[in-house]
Amino acid sequence: MKKATIHFVSGGQRSGKSEYAESVALSLSEAPNYLATSKIWDDAFEKRITVHKNRRSDAWHTIEEEINIGSVIFQGNVVLMDCITLWITNIFDAYQYDVAKTIAHAQEEWDLLCEKDITVIVVTNEIGMGVIPMESSIRNFVDIQGKINQYVAQQADYATFMVSGLPLRVK
Repeated sequence: MKKATIHFVSGGQRSGKSEYAESVALSLSEAPNYLATSKIWDDAFEKRITVHKNRRSDAWHTIEEEINIGSVIFQGNVVLMDCITLWITNIFDAYQYDVAKTIAHAQEEWDLLCEKDITVIVVTNEIGMGVIPMESSIRNFVDIQGKINQYVAQQADYATFMVSGLPLRVK
C-alpha cells in the first residue's frame, strides 16, 4: 500500500537530473536523506561519486544501499534516491542477468520503500531513446530499465523530464 509521495525525475546522461532533484529535496527539508545506490565499479566511477558527495552540504544524511532499498530506515521524511539505473544494475548483476528475477526484486523493494510515510525524489535515466543495442545483455538491461521506470512513474505524484538542465513538468 503506497504511502509515499513520489517525485520522479528522468532524463539523459548529464541532463541536470541530480542537481534538480537535490534542489527539490532541499526545498522540502533542511536535512534530507540521500539514498545512494551506486557501487564503485572503477576509478572513474569513484570520481563521479566524489563529485556528487562534494556537491552536497553537511545537511544531508547519506545512506548507501545498493539493492535492498525497502529495508532502509531514514532520519526525517524526505529522501532523494539517486538513482534507479545504478540500483537496477546492481540487482541485475546480483541475479546473474536474469531479467524476470531482476524485475520482481526491483518492484518488491520499490513497493516496500513506498509503504513508508516519506517523500521520495527518485532520479533515473531515459536510456531507451537511442539506437537498439547489438548485445543481448544490454538490450535486456534497457528493457528492464524501461519497465521499472514505467512502474515507478505510474505511481509518481509528480514527474519531471530534464533536458539540458531544464525541468519539463510531465505529471
